[in-house]
Amino acid sequence: IYFSPVVTTMVVVSAIWFLLYNPDEGFINAFLNAISFGAIPAIAWLQDPRTALLAIGILSVWQGVGFQMVIFLAGLQEIPEQLYEAARIDGASRRQSFWHITLPSLRNTTIFVVISTTILAFRLYDQVKIMTEGGPQDATQTVVYQIERVGFSQLRVGYASALTVVFFLIVLAIALLQRRFLREERTVRE
Repeated sequence: IYFSPVVTTMVVVSAIWFLLYNPDEGFINAFLNAISFGAIPAIAWLQDPRTALLAIGILSVWQGVGFQMVIFLAGLQEIPEQLYEAARIDGASRRQSFWHITLPSLRNTTIFVVISTTILAFRLYDQVKIMTEGGPQDATQTVVYQIERVGFSQLRVGYASALTVVFFLIVLAIALLQRRFLREERTVRE
């Protein structure tokens, strides 16, 4: 159930959330209206420049959280049970075990999840194209959407190519940063 949004096509997810965000008949506004007994008026989630990017962000978090959960689950399964057993014998509480065993052991996993999620956030395209087409008032413009719009709609291929190189350099810098953090962790453990 948690992983199903990850494997569902982003076009389908975006279309469903577009309907959920509908200011007149959408479920989200109906829900907010019901729990506030009418105190919260209908919000134009995708038509308001102040809320459009937030709405797309909420959709993206919902869609991607299953992937992060699976990665963290794999990281949790790699922590040796002997560490927790030794902590219990030494009289450590669950909270102390979490802070001194679980969190440090998940350092590489957390770095990987943060870096990969950041890269995925930079390449945000489908949600913007389907739900807002970069609007309202360019509030939801992303790098990849801008590259597509400039390169294919405006036929400014040189500018789109330059944007692509900049995008590549940003992703490369993030990947090198991740590699540096992971290398430092390996040297500390050895």
